[in-house]
Amino acid sequence: MYRTALGRFFGSIRERFDLGEDSATQTEVVASITKSVEFKGTNLWVLICATFIASLGLNVNSTAVIIGAMLVSPLMGPIMGIGLSLGINDFQLLKKSLRNFLWMFVVSIVTSSVFFMFSPYSSAQSELLARTSPTTYDVLIAFFGGLAGMLAQTRRDRTGTVISGVAIATALMPPLCTAGFGIASGSPRFIFGALYLFLINAVFIAVASYLVVAFLKYEKTVSMDVAASKRMNRYVLCAVIIVLVPSIVMTFNIFRKTQFESNVDRFVTSVFQFNKTMLVDYSSRYRYDGVHSAVEVSLVGEPLSQNVIESVQAQMAVYGLENTELSVRQADEAAQVDLTKIQKSYSEIIDEKNRTIRSLESRLAAVRVVDTIAVADISREMPHIAAGVGSVSMAKHIAYDANGVACDTTVLVTVTPAAANGTIDTGRIRNWLRTRLKNDNIVVYVAEPQRK
Repeated sequence: MYRTALGRFFGSIRERFDLGEDSATQTEVVASITKSVEFKGTNLWVLICATFIASLGLNVNSTAVIIGAMLVSPLMGPIMGIGLSLGINDFQLLKKSLRNFLWMFVVSIVTSSVFFMFSPYSSAQSELLARTSPTTYDVLIAFFGGLAGMLAQTRRDRTGTVISGVAIATALMPPLCTAGFGIASGSPRFIFGALYLFLINAVFIAVASYLVVAFLKYEKTVSMDVAASKRMNRYVLCAVIIVLVPSIVMTFNIFRKTQFESNVDRFVTSVFQFNKTMLVDYSSRYRYDGVHSAVEVSLVGEPLSQNVIESVQAQMAVYGLENTELSVRQADEAAQVDLTKIQKSYSEIIDEKNRTIRSLESRLAAVRVVDTIAVADISREMPHIAAGVGSVSMAKHIAYDANGVACDTTVLVTVTPAAANGTIDTGRIRNWLRTRLKNDNIVVYVAEPQRK
């Protein structure tokens, strides 16, 4: 019984992960991808339009426009064609995919370069800068995006949302346009950084497509002996390693730089706390060799002695800044401290205090009674307005809405008759109090007199 239950459990797991239920035939998949490999006519003009859209988005720093260009762009076809052709040994499809991939690359680079040569905006925005420093995370995005895209291509319905999502995630078009910006502006950093990101995306989408085809065990178009098959697998593995290693190095360097900047923040904010000396500003310079990194701080107030500065330097090792140079600029030195930074610092402090004051005032206004009721005077006047009044008590009550915001104030009046069976004209009292207190929300209650 135990084995039967366990078998049913694993059978249910296998059924959920089974790819055979809605899979398309190999012929259908090959025909679909072969059709998307073509780059002529409509596809070519759509690519040019998508390149212009992406270039505009990068130029004006608009994420929405860039996403739109990625959705329009037909770049995935030749790359998946490369992965499919390697998986089924279809060398005719491989040649066709590589040829169209080259066409796609050249047309995109030329179009984006021409755009940026004539664009009035020549400064590099954040969207452009983001495509110049690829890391291992971009490798993972391209790989899993390629897996999702190829799996969608092997289904009968070929869900369009998956292909669109993969196009956005892997972002093939923006790196090509960034390289075009580098060519137009003569900046090698943008050219090589963006082309490397594009290479990562292209290689790992193709590798993911190749692995999906191998996993689904598609039939080979051309039979190969064991030695040739192993040799091709080695070529694929070498391409992966060659593309992967630089991204690992860049990821490691970015991690070290981030850690260095975090250490500098902790060091400066913790150590530079003096009664008569104020920290105005600080900056850091990181070098990957770990030797020529530096921290510069600007101080005003009473100058620090050399002994104090040496004591501060001795604490740098505690914050992981062993090989970092410390430069201290003080107000009495020839290089004067920029007073605008001090003004900016004080301005930020004052703005923050003003925001806090406004917030507290608004919260106080929600619960504060508008004024104080002169109960003593009203209690002396009320017997002349309505006969039979013995004693009076009054209070203001605040009503709140469902969001906890004060929305109304009501004056609650409790009148006790002078005699045990006395009557009170509550309507007359209410009308008088509305005029007397300038408030229409008046509620009058008559309390029973206490028995002696």
